[in-house]
Amino acid sequence: MAAAEAAKSTVEQFTAASNVAFKDGVEKSLAALNEMNTASKKNLEAVVASATASAKGAEALGAQAMAFSKAVFDTNVTAAKSLASAKSVQEVVELQTAFAKSALETYMSEFGKMSETVSASVKESMKPLNERVTAVVEKFQAVR
Repeated sequence: MAAAEAAKSTVEQFTAASNVAFKDGVEKSLAALNEMNTASKKNLEAVVASATASAKGAEALGAQAMAFSKAVFDTNVTAAKSLASAKSVQEVVELQTAFAKSALETYMSEFGKMSETVSASVKESMKPLNERVTAVVEKFQAVR
């Protein structure tokens, strides 16, 4: 009878320990899944924020290019009128030289502005992605 009681006690202890281990395993698995879902959601939000920033940057660059194109067209029309009203070849050469110099300066200035717009857009669009990468790296370092 004592052997039966000992066997029964051992089975009950084994069953209780198995139940606790199973419960702990399920809880850890659910916690890991919740953590993965949260991370995935944050990653998706970062991608959306990045795409939104990129679209805004492209829109700003497009508006800037359109404004520049309009200004260049107006300047070209004015230059053509000036050249047409020139009274001598010497005056045509002087007007053309001044126009070319002005056009190059304007182009270089606008190129600098557009470069700044592109740079700012890239920086803004990469910011949410960089934040997610930093968070993941910190998480891995905390686990180590």
